[in-house]
Amino acid sequence: MLYYLGERLADLAGPFRLFTSYFFLAGLGTAAGGLLTWWLLPRFWHLLPKDRGKEYAVDAKMSIGKPISGGLLFVPVFILLCLLVVPFDWRFVGILACMLVAMTVGYLDDKAESSWSEYRLGAVDLVIAVAASAIICQLESYIIWLPFFKDPIEVSPGLFIFGSTILIWVSINATNCTDGVDGLSAGLSGMGIFFLGAILYGIVGHADIADYLLVPHYVAGADWAIIAFVMVGCLTGYLWHNSYPSAVLMGDAGSRPMGLLLGVLVLASGNPFLILVVAFVVLVNGATGLVKVVLLRFFRIGIFQQIRYPLHDHVRHSMGWSNTQVLVRFMLLQAVGTPILLVLLLKIR
Repeated sequence: MLYYLGERLADLAGPFRLFTSYFFLAGLGTAAGGLLTWWLLPRFWHLLPKDRGKEYAVDAKMSIGKPISGGLLFVPVFILLCLLVVPFDWRFVGILACMLVAMTVGYLDDKAESSWSEYRLGAVDLVIAVAASAIICQLESYIIWLPFFKDPIEVSPGLFIFGSTILIWVSINATNCTDGVDGLSAGLSGMGIFFLGAILYGIVGHADIADYLLVPHYVAGADWAIIAFVMVGCLTGYLWHNSYPSAVLMGDAGSRPMGLLLGVLVLASGNPFLILVVAFVVLVNGATGLVKVVLLRFFRIGIFQQIRYPLHDHVRHSMGWSNTQVLVRFMLLQAVGTPILLVLLLKIR
């Protein structure tokens, strides 16, 4: 909305030209997301469901009674700010609608007396992932770039939807599984989304840099970047209240749409392997547990029986790490590893 106001009002007053600056819109969205989330949460979290604890989680009793489903407050803030600061595109509206559905499903699971079954949640996540994949490619061929391949590759809409559905589904569930230590899921996912925003804005969204690095230039790259930075702002405001010891938990209402956005931004960047670069700690922490469960439940293959999953429970239970140690060490691994892996991904082509 602001972008088009800037285009129409710039001739009347020079300062309105700021509304056509992607850098300004990203900064405005980030700051507004952080401040609004920080201000709204303590004023409305008394209306949220209360956490009942999970029997299998380490230190679950510490969360009992805390407001849960904080995503019910910061996800709508994120959606409204995106509609305000991101140049209009029906694809963005569709993705925001998918996030709203993911938030609603997560909230219904959070407040239910008996949590939804894994199969029911997995099926809903699958439908959302298919819809988001179709929205991204618009049912047309999509240009991607891969490691070890110098030239971009055009993939059919069917192949793109198949592969991206798997990626988004895994991203949703890995992010959800990582939500078990104060600040961990939002911190790791926020860091990954921040890196993706930088890639979308400064690499694939910049024609000259994209050409130099031999990657496709996506015209909408900077638009996706604004969406990424708005979410970073909202997560910053949430983390203010979720830092140890937390006063509010995001619940499935926050982790599921956040994981969805993480997967969507990876695909918008054009390289599905970026999920291994910007969120490898999230995947190791959460998605490896999914692999263990699938192998055991459907193929009767028992591996890693001595390791608890999510991995943050294992290091707390078996290695004696405190919540703060888990948070700091996991974030350090991702903060240091992502730039190294990104350089390798860009240059070994």
